[in-house]
Amino acid sequence: MRKGFLCLVLSSAMLAGMGFLSPTATLAVYPEKPVTLLVGFAPGGAQDMAARAMTEAVKKHFPKPLVMVNRPGAAGTISVSEVLRSKPDGYTIGITTAAILIIQPLRTKLPYTSPEDFTLIIKVVSNPNLIAVNSTAPWKTIQEFIAYAQSNPGKVRVSIPGIGNELHLCVEQLKRMAKADFTSVPFSGSGEGLPAMIGGHVEAISTHPNSVVGHGNAGKIRVLLFFGEKRSPLFPDGPCSKELGYDIIMAVTSFFIGPKGIPPQIVSILHDALKKGMEDPIFEKPIKAQGFEISYMAPEDLKKHLMKEYEEYAKLVELLDLKGK
Repeated sequence: MRKGFLCLVLSSAMLAGMGFLSPTATLAVYPEKPVTLLVGFAPGGAQDMAARAMTEAVKKHFPKPLVMVNRPGAAGTISVSEVLRSKPDGYTIGITTAAILIIQPLRTKLPYTSPEDFTLIIKVVSNPNLIAVNSTAPWKTIQEFIAYAQSNPGKVRVSIPGIGNELHLCVEQLKRMAKADFTSVPFSGSGEGLPAMIGGHVEAISTHPNSVVGHGNAGKIRVLLFFGEKRSPLFPDGPCSKELGYDIIMAVTSFFIGPKGIPPQIVSILHDALKKGMEDPIFEKPIKAQGFEISYMAPEDLKKHLMKEYEEYAKLVELLDLKGK
C-alpha cells in the first residue's frame, strides 16, 4: 500500500513538472453547477430586489446560473444560519445585512456570533434610512417634528420594521440625541408600516427610499430626514442628518457571504463575478431607480468594517437594553 501511494505521489509530481497539473487544478472547474443564493426575506423587499438584480446582471460574468432562493423568517437569520451550515465549496452563498449578521446575535442566542463565523465575499449596496410622514401632517421639517414630540410625550409613534435592526436603532438614536419622546411601533415590515402611517395609525415611518418612492412621486408622503452624509436624488428636499448636526449615519448595507472555510481561489472567482455584476447597467439601473447606492467593499475591507460596526453596535444594544427583546 505504501509503495502504491509513493507511485501516486511521484506520478503527480512528474505530471506537474510536465505542465499537466497546477496549484489550482482541483479548482479549475469551479463552478461546475449553479450556485444557490439564499435571501432571508420574502419577494419584494430590499434584499430580494438587490439579489434579483444581481442574478440577472451576473449572467454575463459567471459561467453558471446564480439561483435565488427565498428563506424568509426570524428577521433574516434563518437563511444566514443555513449558509453557516452549508458545505464551504462555493455552491451556497447568501445576501445579508449588518443587522442580521451583527445586531441579531448581540441580542439573542443564534448559531453564529459575529461576521468572523462566515466567509465575507463582497459588499455591493447601501440603502439609506429615512423618516417620513404623511404629506398632510402638520410638520414640514424634522425640527418641527422633534419639537412636537418634545412637547407631547408619548404622542408620536414611529413605525419600524421589527426590533433591533438599523431602522429601529436610528430612531432610538435620534430620540436620545434630540431628547424627544418617540414611541417605536414594530410592524412585520415597511409593507405594513407604510399603510399604517398613511392611515394615521402612526405619525411617522422609519424606512428606505425604495419603500416610499411611489408614494413620494404621488405626493402622499414627506421625507423629513435621511440618516446619512448626503441627500437622496429621489427626495432632494429631504435633508440629511450630517447637515443638521446629528451624528447618526446609518444605512442598511447588502453584502454577500458564504460559510466559513471557502477556498480563497473560489472566493476570488465569486468576488470578481459579483463585482462585474454590480458594475453592469442591468444591476445599476434598477438599484439606483429605487434609491439604493452602489457601494463596493472587498473581502478584507468588508471584514474590518463589519468588525468595527460589531463593536459599536454592541455598545448601542447594551445602552438601549435591547438584549432578548
